[in-house]
Amino acid sequence: MPSFEERAACRAPAEEVWKLLYDPARFPEWWAGMERVESGNGEDVTRYMEAWPDFPYPTRISRREDGRIVVSCLLSDIVHEWVLEPATGGCSVRVRVEIPEDEAERLEAQEAEIRASLARLVSRAEECAR
Repeated sequence: MPSFEERAACRAPAEEVWKLLYDPARFPEWWAGMERVESGNGEDVTRYMEAWPDFPYPTRISRREDGRIVVSCLLSDIVHEWVLEPATGGCSVRVRVEIPEDEAERLEAQEAEIRASLARLVSRAEECAR
């Protein structure tokens, strides 16, 4: 299964990043290419991307006891696992993405989307912390 990991240092406290990760309605503030998120039942939401604004992406958002946020696309089975770790002067944000073999051609696009999203997440958290 193709996968990759990205990491970024953030000058904001982990709590500020957590607020953005924990609330799917705030994903469009930082997730590159995301237009909107509609609430669903429990952990399930529907995401809409700017490139396909009328195409629903059913998604499960799991909040793990160890603090991880796992965003799983129920259509493509692409999984994003977000982890916050303590760091001097803020926190470290890490994301691991797993892509099923039948979606492997999307690896490069996913890497670009996640790099941009991670940078935007860090920037937005730092703005909120001011």
